[in-house]
Amino acid sequence: MTQLEIVHCPYCGEAFETTVDTSAGDQEYIEDCYVCCRPITFRLKLGLDNNLERLQLIRDDE
Repeated sequence: MTQLEIVHCPYCGEAFETTVDTSAGDQEYIEDCYVCCRPITFRLKLGLDNNLERLQLIRDDE
């Protein structure tokens, strides 16, 4: 199952839409910002029935 999310880049602060895949359980992956092209680590925490419980965006330099 995929879900559309609006997120804010932790570098430039711009909002952009991204699709998260909730069918694979808790995940961590890297996706580039569509505005400034810097790498963002996405951490997905799923709750019951694979519903998105928390989406954390982390800068590469943290």
